[in-house]
Amino acid sequence: MKRLMDIHTHAVASGHAYSTVDENLRWAAEQGLQLVALTDHAPAMKDTTCHAYFANLHVLPKELHGVRLLKGIELNILDFDGTIDMDEAVLQRLDLAIASLHMPCIKPGTKKENTQAFLKVMENPYVDIIGHPGDPRYAVDYRELFRMAKETGTLLEINNASLTPGGFREGSRENIKKILLMSMEEGQPVVLGSDAHFYRNVGDFSYAEDLLRELQFPEELILNNTPEKFLAGLRHGRK
Repeated sequence: MKRLMDIHTHAVASGHAYSTVDENLRWAAEQGLQLVALTDHAPAMKDTTCHAYFANLHVLPKELHGVRLLKGIELNILDFDGTIDMDEAVLQRLDLAIASLHMPCIKPGTKKENTQAFLKVMENPYVDIIGHPGDPRYAVDYRELFRMAKETGTLLEINNASLTPGGFREGSRENIKKILLMSMEEGQPVVLGSDAHFYRNVGDFSYAEDLLRELQFPEELILNNTPEKFLAGLRHGRK
Protein backbone atom coordinates (compact mmCIF):
# COMPACT_ATOMS: atom_id res chain seq x y z
CA MET A 1 0.00 0.00 0.00
CA LYS A 2 1.19 3.52 -0.78
CA ARG A 3 2.20 5.40 2.37
CA LEU A 4 0.92 8.96 2.42
CA MET A 5 3.05 10.59 5.09
CA ASP A 6 6.44 10.68 6.79
CA ILE A 7 6.58 11.92 10.37
CA HIS A 8 10.36 11.94 10.93
CA THR A 9 12.61 14.00 8.63
CA HIS A 10 15.64 16.25 9.03
CA ALA A 11 16.92 19.28 7.13
CA VAL A 12 20.32 20.99 7.10
CA ALA A 13 19.53 22.72 10.40
CA SER A 14 20.15 19.41 12.20
CA GLY A 15 23.86 19.79 11.45
CA HIS A 16 24.37 16.30 10.03
CA ALA A 17 21.60 16.31 7.40
CA TYR A 18 22.13 17.39 3.82
CA SER A 19 18.93 18.81 2.29
CA THR A 20 16.78 21.89 2.68
CA VAL A 21 13.13 21.92 3.73
CA ASP A 22 12.21 22.83 0.15
CA GLU A 23 14.18 19.90 -1.28
CA ASN A 24 12.57 17.50 1.19
CA LEU A 25 9.04 18.65 0.40
CA ARG A 26 9.60 18.82 -3.35
CA TRP A 27 10.77 15.19 -3.29
CA ALA A 28 7.83 14.23 -1.04
CA ALA A 29 5.42 15.71 -3.59
CA GLU A 30 7.07 13.71 -6.38
CA GLN A 31 6.60 10.55 -4.30
CA GLY A 32 2.92 11.24 -3.76
CA LEU A 33 3.11 12.03 -0.04
CA GLN A 34 0.38 14.20 1.44
CA LEU A 35 2.04 15.12 4.74
CA VAL A 36 5.60 15.47 6.02
CA ALA A 37 6.80 16.45 9.49
CA LEU A 38 10.01 18.45 9.81
CA THR A 39 11.64 17.18 13.01
CA ASP A 40 15.11 18.63 13.30
CA HIS A 41 17.25 17.76 16.31
CA ALA A 42 16.68 19.83 19.44
CA PRO A 43 19.54 21.97 20.82
CA ALA A 44 21.24 19.40 23.08
CA MET A 45 22.37 17.37 20.06
CA LYS A 46 25.94 18.25 19.08
CA ASP A 47 26.18 20.73 16.16
CA THR A 48 22.42 21.07 15.65
CA THR A 49 20.46 24.30 15.55
CA CYS A 50 19.36 26.66 18.30
CA HIS A 51 16.26 27.38 20.39
CA ALA A 52 15.26 30.32 18.16
CA TYR A 53 15.01 28.04 15.12
CA PHE A 54 12.13 26.12 16.68
CA ALA A 55 10.50 29.24 18.12
CA ASN A 56 10.48 30.69 14.58
CA LEU A 57 9.15 27.66 12.67
CA HIS A 58 5.79 29.42 12.37
CA VAL A 59 7.22 31.41 9.44
CA LEU A 60 7.20 28.26 7.29
CA PRO A 61 4.08 27.69 5.18
CA LYS A 62 1.53 25.08 6.19
CA GLU A 63 1.83 23.56 2.74
CA LEU A 64 4.75 23.34 0.31
CA HIS A 65 4.61 21.85 -3.20
CA GLY A 66 1.12 20.58 -2.37
CA VAL A 67 2.34 18.67 0.71
CA ARG A 68 1.14 19.55 4.20
CA LEU A 69 4.09 20.51 6.41
CA LEU A 70 4.03 19.81 10.16
CA LYS A 71 6.49 21.92 12.14
CA GLY A 72 8.03 19.58 14.65
CA ILE A 73 11.08 18.66 16.67
CA GLU A 74 13.06 15.60 17.68
CA LEU A 75 13.68 16.11 21.37
CA ASN A 76 16.60 14.61 23.22
CA ILE A 77 15.88 12.74 26.44
CA LEU A 78 18.62 14.02 28.74
CA ASP A 79 18.30 11.83 31.82
CA PHE A 80 16.41 8.86 33.22
CA ASP A 81 13.76 11.20 34.67
CA GLY A 82 12.65 12.12 31.14
CA THR A 83 14.04 15.65 31.03
CA ILE A 84 13.94 17.12 27.50
CA ASP A 85 15.75 19.99 25.80
CA MET A 86 12.93 22.35 24.83
CA ASP A 87 10.62 24.51 26.91
CA GLU A 88 6.86 24.23 27.04
CA ALA A 89 6.26 27.64 25.46
CA VAL A 90 7.85 26.48 22.20
CA LEU A 91 6.39 22.98 22.32
CA GLN A 92 2.89 24.46 22.60
CA ARG A 93 3.38 26.16 19.23
CA LEU A 94 4.71 23.12 17.37
CA ASP A 95 2.60 20.56 15.53
CA LEU A 96 4.54 17.48 16.59
CA ALA A 97 7.23 16.30 19.00
CA ILE A 98 9.27 13.11 18.87
CA ALA A 99 11.36 12.17 21.94
CA SER A 100 14.41 9.96 21.47
CA LEU A 101 17.45 8.57 23.23
CA HIS A 102 20.66 9.65 21.45
CA MET A 103 24.17 8.62 22.40
CA PRO A 104 25.64 12.17 22.34
CA CYS A 105 23.00 13.28 24.86
CA ILE A 106 22.58 10.32 27.22
CA LYS A 107 24.67 7.20 27.66
CA PRO A 108 22.81 3.89 27.95
CA GLY A 109 21.82 2.91 31.46
CA THR A 110 20.41 -0.31 32.82
CA LYS A 111 17.27 -1.78 31.30
CA LYS A 112 15.31 -0.33 34.22
CA GLU A 113 16.84 3.13 33.77
CA ASN A 114 16.33 3.25 30.00
CA THR A 115 12.73 2.12 30.41
CA GLN A 116 12.14 4.75 33.08
CA ALA A 117 13.48 7.46 30.76
CA PHE A 118 10.81 6.54 28.19
CA LEU A 119 8.05 6.16 30.77
CA LYS A 120 8.77 9.54 32.32
CA VAL A 121 9.01 11.39 29.00
CA MET A 122 5.65 9.93 27.96
CA GLU A 123 4.10 11.74 30.92
CA ASN A 124 4.82 14.98 29.06
CA PRO A 125 1.63 15.96 27.18
CA TYR A 126 3.67 17.54 24.36
CA VAL A 127 5.46 14.31 23.42
CA ASP A 128 3.57 12.60 20.60
CA ILE A 129 5.98 9.88 19.46
CA ILE A 130 8.85 7.84 20.88
CA GLY A 131 11.60 7.86 18.27
CA HIS A 132 13.47 4.68 17.27
CA PRO A 133 12.60 2.71 20.44
CA GLY A 134 14.19 -0.40 18.90
CA ASP A 135 17.75 0.90 19.33
CA PRO A 136 19.61 -2.11 20.81
CA ARG A 137 22.12 0.11 22.60
CA TYR A 138 19.32 1.03 25.04
CA ALA A 139 17.84 -2.12 26.58
CA VAL A 140 14.13 -1.56 27.26
CA ASP A 141 11.24 -3.43 28.87
CA TYR A 142 8.87 -3.38 25.90
CA ARG A 143 5.88 -4.54 27.92
CA GLU A 144 6.23 -1.50 30.14
CA LEU A 145 6.83 0.72 27.13
CA PHE A 146 3.63 -0.51 25.50
CA ARG A 147 1.64 -0.14 28.70
CA MET A 148 2.60 3.51 29.07
CA ALA A 149 2.22 4.26 25.36
CA LYS A 150 -1.32 2.94 25.48
CA GLU A 151 -2.12 4.77 28.72
CA THR A 152 -0.86 8.14 27.45
CA GLY A 153 -1.72 7.85 23.76
CA THR A 154 1.92 8.12 22.74
CA LEU A 155 2.85 6.49 19.43
CA LEU A 156 5.84 4.21 18.93
CA GLU A 157 7.84 4.79 15.78
CA ILE A 158 8.98 2.07 13.40
CA ASN A 159 12.18 3.75 12.25
CA ASN A 160 13.35 2.80 8.77
CA ALA A 161 16.85 4.20 9.26
CA SER A 162 17.37 1.83 12.21
CA LEU A 163 16.95 -1.10 9.82
CA THR A 164 19.40 0.21 7.21
CA PRO A 165 22.43 -2.10 6.90
CA GLY A 166 25.55 -0.44 8.27
CA GLY A 167 23.58 2.24 10.12
CA PHE A 168 24.18 3.61 13.61
CA ARG A 169 21.56 1.34 15.17
CA GLU A 170 22.71 -1.97 13.70
CA GLY A 171 20.90 -4.87 15.38
CA SER A 172 17.57 -3.05 15.77
CA ARG A 173 15.62 -5.58 13.72
CA GLU A 174 14.80 -8.03 16.52
CA ASN A 175 13.62 -5.26 18.83
CA ILE A 176 11.47 -3.69 16.12
CA LYS A 177 10.04 -7.13 15.45
CA LYS A 178 9.09 -7.38 19.15
CA ILE A 179 7.38 -4.00 18.96
CA LEU A 180 5.39 -5.01 15.88
CA LEU A 181 4.35 -8.33 17.39
CA MET A 182 3.16 -6.59 20.56
CA SER A 183 1.33 -4.04 18.45
CA MET A 184 -0.54 -6.88 16.71
CA GLU A 185 -1.27 -8.53 20.03
CA GLU A 186 -2.55 -5.30 21.63
CA GLY A 187 -4.21 -3.85 18.54
CA GLN A 188 -2.06 -0.77 19.11
CA PRO A 189 -1.26 1.32 15.99
CA VAL A 190 2.29 2.33 15.06
CA VAL A 191 3.67 4.99 12.77
CA LEU A 192 6.50 4.63 10.25
CA GLY A 193 9.27 7.22 10.12
CA SER A 194 12.04 7.42 7.55
CA ASP A 195 14.39 9.44 9.81
CA ALA A 196 15.59 10.93 6.52
CA HIS A 197 18.79 12.99 6.60
CA PHE A 198 18.83 13.40 2.79
CA TYR A 199 15.86 14.29 0.61
CA ARG A 200 15.81 11.04 -1.34
CA ASN A 201 15.10 9.14 1.87
CA VAL A 202 11.93 11.09 2.67
CA GLY A 203 9.04 8.63 2.45
CA ASP A 204 11.39 5.65 2.12
CA PHE A 205 10.22 2.83 4.40
CA SER A 206 11.64 -0.02 2.31
CA TYR A 207 13.41 -1.87 5.13
CA ALA A 208 10.45 -1.46 7.47
CA GLU A 209 8.13 -2.69 4.71
CA ASP A 210 10.15 -5.91 4.39
CA LEU A 211 9.57 -6.63 8.08
CA LEU A 212 5.89 -5.70 7.89
CA ARG A 213 5.40 -8.17 5.04
CA GLU A 214 7.29 -10.89 6.89
CA LEU A 215 5.02 -10.53 9.92
CA GLN A 216 1.87 -10.01 7.84
CA PHE A 217 1.33 -6.87 9.87
CA PRO A 218 -2.24 -5.50 9.59
CA GLU A 219 -2.55 -2.40 7.42
CA GLU A 220 -5.18 -0.93 9.72
CA LEU A 221 -2.52 -0.57 12.45
CA ILE A 222 -0.25 1.60 10.26
CA LEU A 223 -1.15 5.26 10.65
CA ASN A 224 0.84 6.39 7.59
CA ASN A 225 -2.03 5.27 5.39
CA THR A 226 -4.48 7.82 6.75
CA PRO A 227 -3.06 11.25 7.66
CA GLU A 228 -6.43 12.34 9.07
CA LYS A 229 -6.44 9.43 11.53
CA PHE A 230 -2.86 10.18 12.50
CA LEU A 231 -3.57 13.85 13.15
CA ALA A 232 -6.69 13.04 15.14
CA GLY A 233 -4.65 10.72 17.35
CA LEU A 234 -1.94 13.20 18.34
CA ARG A 235 -1.59 14.20 21.97
CA HIS A 236 -3.98 16.88 23.24
CA GLY A 237 -1.41 19.25 24.75
CA ARG A 238 -1.30 21.75 21.85
CA LYS A 239 -3.82 24.53 21.34
